Amino acid sequence: MNKAKKDFDPKRNYEETRKAIGYVTRKQATQADYDRIGFKSGLEVHQQLKTAEKLFCHCPSGIYHDHDDYDAELIRHMRPTLSELGEYDGTALMEFKTRKEIVYRVKNETTCTYEVDDTPPFPVNKEALEISIVISLLSRLNIVGEVHVTRKQYLDGSIPTGFQRTAIIGVEGDIPLRHKKVRLIQLSLEEDSCREISDVGHTRVFKTDRLGMPLIETVTYPDMVNPEEVKEACDYIRFLNRSTGMVRIGSGAGRQDVNVSCEGGTRVEIKGVSHTRWIPELTHNESFRQYALLRIRSMLNERIPEPKEWEMNYERLDFHNFSFEYAPMKFAANSNYTFMAMNLPQFKGVLSHFTQPCKTFADDFTDRLKVIACIEKPNMTSSEALEAVISDHDMEKIKKLLGAGEDDAQIIFWGPEDDMKTALETIEERARMAFEGVPRETRKSFEDGTTVFERVLPGADRMYPDTDTAPIPLDKHYIEELRNDLPQDVIDRYHQLKKWNVPEDTYTYIFKRNHYPLIEKIINELKFDPIFTGTFFGHRLKYVEGHYTPSAEFDYSLIYDLFKFLKDNKLEKELAAKMLPVIYEHPKMDFDSVLNTINFKRLSRDEIISKIPFLHQKFDSIRHSEKPENETAWIMGQLRRTATGNIPLNELHTLIEEQKS
Repeated sequence: MNKAKKDFDPKRNYEETRKAIGYVTRKQATQADYDRIGFKSGLEVHQQLKTAEKLFCHCPSGIYHDHDDYDAELIRHMRPTLSELGEYDGTALMEFKTRKEIVYRVKNETTCTYEVDDTPPFPVNKEALEISIVISLLSRLNIVGEVHVTRKQYLDGSIPTGFQRTAIIGVEGDIPLRHKKVRLIQLSLEEDSCREISDVGHTRVFKTDRLGMPLIETVTYPDMVNPEEVKEACDYIRFLNRSTGMVRIGSGAGRQDVNVSCEGGTRVEIKGVSHTRWIPELTHNESFRQYALLRIRSMLNERIPEPKEWEMNYERLDFHNFSFEYAPMKFAANSNYTFMAMNLPQFKGVLSHFTQPCKTFADDFTDRLKVIACIEKPNMTSSEALEAVISDHDMEKIKKLLGAGEDDAQIIFWGPEDDMKTALETIEERARMAFEGVPRETRKSFEDGTTVFERVLPGADRMYPDTDTAPIPLDKHYIEELRNDLPQDVIDRYHQLKKWNVPEDTYTYIFKRNHYPLIEKIINELKFDPIFTGTFFGHRLKYVEGHYTPSAEFDYSLIYDLFKFLKDNKLEKELAAKMLPVIYEHPKMDFDSVLNTINFKRLSRDEIISKIPFLHQKFDSIRHSEKPENETAWIMGQLRRTATGNIPLNELHTLIEEQKS
């Protein structure tokens, strides 16, 4: 498509605005960069508890079904209601605009009438309550004297009742990081929400197998001042939870919401971050995104002193009057979609303003069209699109139709006619928000460190008492009994690993999988070398887990049994590395059979040593092709297979050196 040269180049504007806010990549960023923009972050860390039953009913917990495995479907629609003050909740209004049909897929094995809001809650699961108290004590929180169950609004349809039952267990604690302490606001016990299967157009589908599972939420103050601190704090909380052995691990068992702001911005919640390794990039980009929005606010307020008087206008477009070649626009025309063009006065340079890597302010509009108006992407373009899809000739026709001025910007969007009213309101609402700065919202995270709009952030008044559940008093003697039986603190385990000289690159895996108690048992009871043991778990076991698939559930206590087998049979510890892949793949195979599988042959120390003189002579005969200094390594290579497990390899190395001619 031929384009005439333009005075205004969106790509150039993107780069110039990126530099204008001083954006740097996370790897380039220093603490001075975060201090300059006023980076601030807090966490809400969620962890499922390992209980047999759900929190408020007797359905089994931790059983999942495939998306197409269900016994029935329920369909519901969310509608806003007035509060006691005669007001509507902003989130409720947004969800109502979407005109979503909420579909719940129900499996009888894991769902009862409580989950679908047809029965009041059963008494709180006592096992879950005790676990939440134990983790609160480990978090140095003050335990409440009486547990009060409250209702927290959940208006996205992920809970059929429209609210989540939750109870505060502990308040005002702290966790130790390497260089500071992070304060904790509270730990709550709550029921998990449904699993979302799909969200396309006006239909959102959920599975109810996860619904109601016991979950704890640990909330921190916004004490973290850089992205690495946020990840460190999140890791610590997750490691602390896992150190009890009372929480579930695996995909979806742990999730975190990350709250981020910059100076002059507002709290934005990045929802459902699946992996802590995503956190640094996400928080870095979110803080600079807000900083960019504040610059946009300054630009607009300078151009338009009275924002209340600002007005945009729009016109319908007849697809056949233009030469649109963009494939999504042709598809929209074939689907009889409506095309609209909107003029945003004085917005020139705003739509192509940098917000996130490879994203501009225009993306805020297309994201909201997807979420609120339910128009699937791609759903719009603009006069400042980085990849222009409308010819200059057509764009000039659109500007003339709108009566656009030189300093205006235009948005062209398309979708079903029934969604046009909501789409127009959505675009105007987001444009007006730009005069105020950073909207309060929740955003969905992606692995590349960028986010998209998810929904309006709920207000602070979203919680109210649950009249179905009586308060639960907590006896002081009961609390003290639990306090006296707490596992070792994660920070103490960290210091012990350092004292043992276990390599630090193993720590994350060890704490993530809660292997420390097993490592400690092997070291203390079987007297294995701490460095070897920690490295075996943090390097060898980690590698095997990533490259092999067990035929049955793997019980990690098998590793203790393996080490004990080697010790009882006077076999050397190096043999464990060769046996582990077979044991991991076939957990029910006995150890003698494993030795046969890897073709291990028991040889005496003398049988192995007796081969050294011959190998020295053989090396002499091939010296012309090998460097003299490689002699020991060459002989070790010849003997390693038969020596492993029969003689310590470091001892064999010494004997080879001693017998050199």
